[in-house]
Amino acid sequence: MTIDRELVTRKMLLIAGDLEMLRPVAAKGAESYLQSAIDQAVAERHLERLIGRMIDINFHLITESGGAPPADYHASFVRLAELKILDVEFARRIARSTGLRNRLVHDYNEIDHRRVFEGLEAALEDVPRYLQSIEQHLAPLP
Repeated sequence: MTIDRELVTRKMLLIAGDLEMLRPVAAKGAESYLQSAIDQAVAERHLERLIGRMIDINFHLITESGGAPPADYHASFVRLAELKILDVEFARRIARSTGLRNRLVHDYNEIDHRRVFEGLEAALEDVPRYLQSIEQHLAPLP
């Protein structure tokens, strides 16, 4: 089994692009965000995409390293910690993003826009660290 560096790199670039689209929305602040249906839609879509792409990367790294697919999306982040790709505490924290992704994708109940904004702020902090960890993992690979 071989990790497809091109696939992972492409997804990482797409994640970085989604993250850049979120920065101006976050910079407006929570109150502005809560008043703007357009900013809410932009944030929801980009968060959904970037979290989904991180999950794709997780599953690819795990399965191509010979592991069984994780039981769920949350477990995919925890499994990366077991593989020493992510720090354990960081993996647990970023794994919570999968709950936000599920709420956005499946439209569970009514969206709590304040919680989405909190997820947006967390993504701006956590996703660059995630990308750096993945990049460091790929660096020594052929």
